Amino acid sequence: MTAADLERFLNKIDQLNAFVALSERDDRLRQALTDCRHHNEVVALARQHGFEIGRRWGEPAPDPADAPSLLSGPVPPVGTERVEVLLHTPDFRLERIHSSAASSPPEFWYDQSEAEWVCLLQGQASLQFADDAAPRQLRTGDSVWISPGRRHRVLATDPPPGTIWLALFWTPAPTH
Repeated sequence: MTAADLERFLNKIDQLNAFVALSERDDRLRQALTDCRHHNEVVALARQHGFEIGRRWGEPAPDPADAPSLLSGPVPPVGTERVEVLLHTPDFRLERIHSSAASSPPEFWYDQSEAEWVCLLQGQASLQFADDAAPRQLRTGDSVWISPGRRHRVLATDPPPGTIWLALFWTPAPTH
């Protein structure tokens, strides 16, 4: 195996792990995954959420010049979101998240070990932090930094054409 082949293989594993992690946070996606009858349906479902897990050895990578605009692309079905990993390195992950009238499931809180910075590129969103009394309203151009372990949830995003987020995730260096 060449170094390039190994890198493609490891990237595919990263994409698959990120897709599985999303399915563990999203009950609707988990059900859609359960309903898949064969490999090609799983690959198509992953692709709808921005993950490329089906490319076989020797298949060329998509041409980056053909990459869509951050503000264009199909709107996800109402009540869902589509996550596209734009860049993934050992140090950080950059995602484009397109939400369409989506919210976190009742009683669900994100409680992640990574730091996260998000910026709204389009639309509006309402976030609730467990340590804040009132929800935070975000509009196009607003951003927020979420420290590791800070519990939060999405209360609402815009209906179609939806809310588009740019999210950067990283693991901060330990402090002593």
